[in-house]
Amino acid sequence: MQILQNQQFKPKNEKSSFSSIELDLRSRDEIPQLLAGLQAIYANRKTRNKVFAILEDIIPDNTDAGNGRPGMDLWSILVLGTLRLNCNWDYDKVLEIANNHKTVRDFLGHTIYEFDQRYALQTLKDNVSLFTPQHLEQINQVVVEVGHKLLGYDGRSLKGRCDSFVLETNVHYPTDINLLWDAIRKIITLIAAEFDTQEITQWRQSKYILRKIKKLFTRARRLKRSNSKKEKRKAEKEQQIIQAHQQYVDLARLYIERARFDIGFLKRSGISNIAQLMVIEHFIMHAERQIDQILRRVVNGEKIAHSEKVFSLFEEHTEWISKGKAGVPQELGLKVCILEDQYGFILHHHVMEHQTDDQVAVTMVADAKKKHGGLTSCSFDKGFHSPKNQEDLKPLLDQVVLPRKGRLSKKAGEIEYSEDFIQARHKHSAVESAINALENHGLDRCRDHGLEGFKRYVALAVLSRNIQILGAKLQKRALKKLQRRKKKEVNSYRLAA
Repeated sequence: MQILQNQQFKPKNEKSSFSSIELDLRSRDEIPQLLAGLQAIYANRKTRNKVFAILEDIIPDNTDAGNGRPGMDLWSILVLGTLRLNCNWDYDKVLEIANNHKTVRDFLGHTIYEFDQRYALQTLKDNVSLFTPQHLEQINQVVVEVGHKLLGYDGRSLKGRCDSFVLETNVHYPTDINLLWDAIRKIITLIAAEFDTQEITQWRQSKYILRKIKKLFTRARRLKRSNSKKEKRKAEKEQQIIQAHQQYVDLARLYIERARFDIGFLKRSGISNIAQLMVIEHFIMHAERQIDQILRRVVNGEKIAHSEKVFSLFEEHTEWISKGKAGVPQELGLKVCILEDQYGFILHHHVMEHQTDDQVAVTMVADAKKKHGGLTSCSFDKGFHSPKNQEDLKPLLDQVVLPRKGRLSKKAGEIEYSEDFIQARHKHSAVESAINALENHGLDRCRDHGLEGFKRYVALAVLSRNIQILGAKLQKRALKKLQRRKKKEVNSYRLAA
């Protein structure tokens, strides 16, 4: 791993101030807007010190800033991390921009003469992954406070809008047979690599074995049940399907047993990496579960319960989510709940693991109020309703805009047909714009791995979006100021003429 260097909290590019970097005020692209937000954060010494105090905590304990290979400083990590999410780029694109985009390099502190100071792909990956969701949420709180201050918010009345959406994980559509293929492919690949490391030829035909299994998998995958009206033809087709699945499962089971025997040999010999063997055993467990489910479904005609299913071997936190959207029968990922204020800033977010909307309503408001005590009102849709939520939210908010399901009582009707409630309901739909913006700026599909990577990805996207909103508002204000100045100059010229 590339280690960090130059961790000092002084401006990295002392040759030129960040405040003097000129950005195109008329640009509608996200890069100048994000950079304008970062510029505002860095230009204020108090804000900068707060942000760097948080960033300092991400440095690993065993890091020596004076030794090791060239790394990245804290400011560069923040700039490139937010650019990656806000522009929805992969690391290859970030690398290209970091090494060749003049304005971005100005923000990273490099002059036009520093051609030799270039970044490496692995350096980017290692350092950006040092962020934790907790650090990013703390920085986000600072950014929102800066935004509120610049917009003249008095700290007394924040009106929130809360809703959830699905962030998809980077997985393929799961079936029991392709999940078995994923498992057996990893088992054979990993154990063959382990034997090759020990210079043992036990698995030298691993590629041939995989081709043989893949052939049976493809045959089982392509067979479909017959739509013929003749029972005999349907029965023959059903038998072909059972036979194809049985052959596929039998061959997979044969090599699983062989792998288990060889793992025992490696453990007894003490010549192998135990952690690597545990990874192989983990995939063996997945493979055995999928074999059991295939036989139960295809041979025995049993319906597998949803609770028994796994939807990805590599992103095990993936959930099968059906929100009832037209044309979207299901989504594979996790739900993310956000709470946005009237200025467009996202005050709080929460990654929902096996939770429904009504289970997070009170938590969202309580956590948002801890960060921003001025939250006095919040609107929801009907999915967040429960009688308990109605009662629990009253002490937390001056106005609870939570529509009830079903027929309304007289008292509930008076509340929901009031003018204030209706106005808040009309404004609630604006949260869909925030969700759409997040999806267009990184939160359509999570590119990072694991549950911790998923949460970091969400937190970094929310932070990036808030910085962009801050920059866009500053850009708009500066453009209006420029236009007023030009108009004044034109009027002065006309009077003089």
